[in-house]
Amino acid sequence: MRTSRVSMILASAAVAAILLPAQANPPKGGNPGGTAGGPASGTGIPGAPPIGSLPTTPSSASSTANPGLTNRGAYYFGKVAMADGADPPVGVVIQRVCGSVVRPQAYADTRGNFSFQVGDTKAMLPDEADSSSGPQGQRAQANTTPLAGCELRASLAGYRSDVIQLSSKNVDDPNVGTIFLHPYFKIEGLTTSATSALAPKEARRAFDKGVEAAKKSKFDEALDNFLKATELYPRYASAWLELGRVYQQRSQVLEARDAYAKSIAADPKFINPYERLYVLSINEEKWADAAATTERIMRLNPYDFPMAVYYNAVANLELGKLDVAEKSAREAAALGTASRNPKINYVLGVILAKKQDYKGAAECLREYLKSDTVGDRNRVTQLLADIEKQVPASN
Repeated sequence: MRTSRVSMILASAAVAAILLPAQANPPKGGNPGGTAGGPASGTGIPGAPPIGSLPTTPSSASSTANPGLTNRGAYYFGKVAMADGADPPVGVVIQRVCGSVVRPQAYADTRGNFSFQVGDTKAMLPDEADSSSGPQGQRAQANTTPLAGCELRASLAGYRSDVIQLSSKNVDDPNVGTIFLHPYFKIEGLTTSATSALAPKEARRAFDKGVEAAKKSKFDEALDNFLKATELYPRYASAWLELGRVYQQRSQVLEARDAYAKSIAADPKFINPYERLYVLSINEEKWADAAATTERIMRLNPYDFPMAVYYNAVANLELGKLDVAEKSAREAAALGTASRNPKINYVLGVILAKKQDYKGAAECLREYLKSDTVGDRNRVTQLLADIEKQVPASN
């Protein structure tokens, strides 16, 4: 059976394609909207394309529920509001996110109201707004896009958006509700530790000496100074972090883990040691640990650390928690991860295929294969071909 073949391929595709190389460099955090925690080079996970056009299969839900909208697409309306209920600033863009593809749909007015029609090109924003300009992007907009698996969000610099799930059931009730915007400054997780300001002078002096020694690759000297800093001030989270880095440089993984854990204990809102820990866990294939650590980052600050969300999807995929993995993969895509880490489309495609959503899986893999960064194109092309043969049977 073709299903059995797909299952066999997927059984080996996940770990083989997702594992980081041994001793991968940890992610670099603190880059809003960036690649905080990007995968190390050499990983085999295929990637996704830049933001662009969607498949052009007409939406059967639109034509069935509202025959009058067959040629015009499905109609939606709603409202954007600030977290406190106030009207939003001018310039809020309403975006539809399908997998890793982000398409702007409308602007909210001064009261936060918006409306649009999926599949009606006159109601959509121009192609330039979503980097899908050109004949291919224009052709894609000329058709109604399937709604299954798509989300709606608002986009405004300095704010994160709630997400509203779109599906065929929304056609019967075009009011999508209210999308709330939350300022980024209310996030809990930080890239600097508040405990550093309270460090006594001698501890700070030892810390600074350790940093200088580490820069010169004098790791024994750096180790001595960071140990001294933490002895003088046990709540010195930054010193524990740097101590862990030195241990990791010396391949003392157990000691590094202990130092990172003490950094977290000293300042639970300090994100950096969490990042170091989850990379160690992925290198060691400790998926439960990786899932737990990345989940903690997601609660503290997923917006500046979108790669933690991506790796949460990877870890939960390996654990067989497909619903959680899919949720994280879609959240990673919504955070803009796919444009910087093309591998998210492959991961989402594998998740959907394992859930026997072969149509959705095929769309993700097609998007992946549009990327110039694909490292194992032949294998994924074969996987896509096998999955596509399952689509008619799954409809």
